[in-house]
Amino acid sequence: MLSPKTTDITGTTATGTTPPVWVRSSLCGESACVEVADLGGEIAVRDSKIGDDSPVLRFTRSEWAAFIGGVRRGEFSAG
Repeated sequence: MLSPKTTDITGTTATGTTPPVWVRSSLCGESACVEVADLGGEIAVRDSKIGDDSPVLRFTRSEWAAFIGGVRRGEFSAG
């Protein structure tokens, strides 16, 4: 079961030294996108429309791997 944590991480990574590098989904349109950042021990996800003011969901690497696996298996289809 995924247990995301909502936190504010603007400005630093988990190590506290540099801003996170946000990567936008290659499947997004003009404004309906999510961005993902690798924080070292965790993966962060935010809404790209809001940018730096967006709430951030943080997942452990194993939680993120389980989510990606479910996406690939079609567990979240909207059909």
